[in-house]
Order: sequence, then structure tokens, then C-alpha cells
Amino acid sequence: MSRAEQPSRRSVLAAAVAAAVAGGAGAAVAAGAEGTAETVDGEAARARPVDHRSWFTYADWITGTARGTRAVAGARPGLAVDAPLGTLDYTDPHTKTTAAWEHATWTSSVHRLAVPATEAIVSWNASTPAGTWLQIELTGTYSDGTDTPWYVMGRWAAGDEDIRRTSVDGQTDGRSTVWTDTLAIDDTATGLRLVSYRIRLTLHRRPGTGLTPTVWRAGVMGSDVPDRFTVPASVPGPARELAVPRYSQEIHKGRYPEYDNGGEAWCSPTSSQMIIEYWGGRLTAAQLKWVDPSYSDPQVCHAARHTYDHQYGGCGNWPFNAAYAATFKDLQGVVTRLASLTDLETLIAAGVPAMTSQSFLKEELTGAGYGTAGHLMTVIGFTADGDVIANDPNAADDAAVRRVYRRREFENVWLRTKRYNASGTVVSGTGGICYLYFPARPTARQRVALEAVGVRA
Repeated sequence: MSRAEQPSRRSVLAAAVAAAVAGGAGAAVAAGAEGTAETVDGEAARARPVDHRSWFTYADWITGTARGTRAVAGARPGLAVDAPLGTLDYTDPHTKTTAAWEHATWTSSVHRLAVPATEAIVSWNASTPAGTWLQIELTGTYSDGTDTPWYVMGRWAAGDEDIRRTSVDGQTDGRSTVWTDTLAIDDTATGLRLVSYRIRLTLHRRPGTGLTPTVWRAGVMGSDVPDRFTVPASVPGPARELAVPRYSQEIHKGRYPEYDNGGEAWCSPTSSQMIIEYWGGRLTAAQLKWVDPSYSDPQVCHAARHTYDHQYGGCGNWPFNAAYAATFKDLQGVVTRLASLTDLETLIAAGVPAMTSQSFLKEELTGAGYGTAGHLMTVIGFTADGDVIANDPNAADDAAVRRVYRRREFENVWLRTKRYNASGTVVSGTGGICYLYFPARPTARQRVALEAVGVRA
């Protein structure tokens, strides 16, 4: 299962998800310094305590402010380096190596949140050939009209030869703080919220090479999920089970301990690899040649290495997993929050599995056989009674991965924002966090299902 919950990350977010959705979308919004504020997408957006906005079309990329970048048309539109602004030195905090990099930037227009948010999570999809990498930042406007600093939400490359992909600790203005992959309001009881934001992409390449990263998708999930120990029960929908490959994280225990002490903590990359392969993503022998040939399921080892956050010291950085999925041909990935099991049923009916993050005591999820401070698993279907069919990587072997969990229990441990741990202390829940991986060109049915749960595709 997942590594122990760290005080510097998830436990602190108990405050960030506190307080019920306040005031709908009625709060005044101050525009940022650049760009034109976007309009809110009507009543449907306001009904959901989550706002997910992504830039991924050619029309998206030609908006905002480009400085040395250009929009690239085609089957998969993106953003690339055009004429670099110059060079800058970057000292990798994990290798202590300093190198010069050409760079170019793109800054989005201002997005007004349909739901003034207590927290925001950025995700992105990109290609970073050797000799390139990218940084993604976010700045927001608070409900009192003041602005946050520019926060670094990730420094990322698909490989680990040029830089070590990393989150950045120690970022705060005393009102909001970045906890690994999540920007959270420090004290939500004050009513302070994030009401709008911009993102900035900085693309880097080795000087004089002509290489470029290409960003296909970038976006933000802002949310203000009600503070709750229990959630309303949903009504079961149609039964369906998807044929998703099954991989155990536990068979990798002790393998490659440099990546968060080995497989026992690899629930996130193991689940990612299941869904990637469901969509047809495969690693080549050349890509896997670094893995000990005696190890079974070497692709799980590869996923762990390529989702590892060298600052957090683990493979559970949510956007890093979504970015890894999108390195496979014709796949894209986002991090969002869903509102109920009905949302998951909508996706499953369209053939889209999902990865969910939950925490629970052993007795709270019948049949799990363990308790966890945070664990990822893959929802692959629903029974005729509405119970959840999950590929749970915390299993002795691949054959034991498929589980059926009681609907009401699963719904509560996934969607709640507060819970009691084994010591009786109140700690945070994940509030419906979900990774969604889906085709770069989804079918009409898949697109409708994704849009129904708040993700434009």
C-alpha cells in the first residue's frame, strides 16, 4: 500500500478541504495582470464543487501570452519552443549539477473558477525528448482581491538523465501553501478562497540544439469540497466490468528501494500501469532493459522510476502519474475530483476506468484486509448490486488483485474529507481525488462521459 502519510503533505490538507461550498459562484473576481478573464460555464459548473479547466486545443494555445513559444497544429495540438528568450542556469537540488538551458514561456489567460477554491492541483501532458524539460507554475487571485505569488507546481521530464523531476517545498505566502502537488488555502475558516488563476509554462532545452518539449495539455482542478466524515449514498447504476490488466505492487517489495523503498509503496504507479495497458500502452524491450531480467512485471518497476518525485521521496505525486501516462502514444491524463460513485459509473459505462485515492481503517472496507493512510486503486466496474469492482494492487500476487468492495463503504472512504485514524485522531480524507487516463482522441461516447464529470476532452 502507500507510504505513510507525511505531515508536510496530506495530513495538513484536512484544513484545506474544510468548510462547505461557500456562496456558489457569486463572489467577485479580480482579473490578473495578464490576459482576459474567462467566463464561468453556467449552472452546470456551479452545481459541482469542482472546477476543472484544461488548455489542449490549438485555439487554447493561441490564447494567453507567448514569449518564445509557438502553438503547433495537427492531430494533437501543442505548445513548443519557437525562439528562446535566452539562457538561464538551473542547479538541480538533487544532483547538485548546474547547467545552462535555453527557455521560452507561455502564460494562460485568467480563468475564473466556477467554485471559489480551497485547493488547486495542476496537471500536464507533454513530450520531453532527452535534453529538454519543463516547469509549470500557478498564480491566483484571492477572494479579497489580492494575489498569490507564482508557485512552482512541478519541474518535470519524462526521463531522469537531464534533471530529477521534482516538486518544490517551502512555498507559502502565509495565506496559502504548496504541499507537494497541491496548493491549499492555509485557514479556510476565514472564508478566504482562490477565485481565479493563471498558469505559466516554461520550456527548457540544451542551448543550440533545436530540441523542444511539446506540451499537449495543461490544466488545473480547483475545488471546495464540503467538510464531512460521511457522504450521501448514491443510487446504484448499470453493471459493467472492464478488462483491465491486473498487477500487484507487493511482488515488487524490496525491488529498487531507491524509489520509495520498493514495491510496497508503489500503489500509484502500479495502478497507472494497469490503466495504461488497458488503453494499449506498451513498453519496449529497450525501455525495460535497465530492469533486472529476473523480475516479473518489469513495467511496474519502470512506472515507479518514471513517476518518482525526488523531493517528495515517493511515487505518489498525482500530476507526475498523469504526466507519465501521457508519455504513451495517444494517451492523456488529468487529475480531478469526482462527486459520487454515479460519476464513476458514467465513466465505466463509456469504457473509461479510473484511479481513486482513499484512506481507511481495516474495519472500514470489508475484504481489504488492511488499513491505510493513503492508497491508490483502479476502479474497473460495478456489480449488479452496485458494489465496486476494483483492481487493488495491495495483493499478494497478480491473480489476487481483483476485489469487490461494498458500495457504501467504498463511497465513504473515497469521498469523505475527514476521518479518524487508528489513534482516534481526526485526519484528512482525499475528498474524491481521481486520475483519469483516456485516449487523445476519445470517442463521442467517451467525450460525453468525461464532460459529464467535469473534464473537457
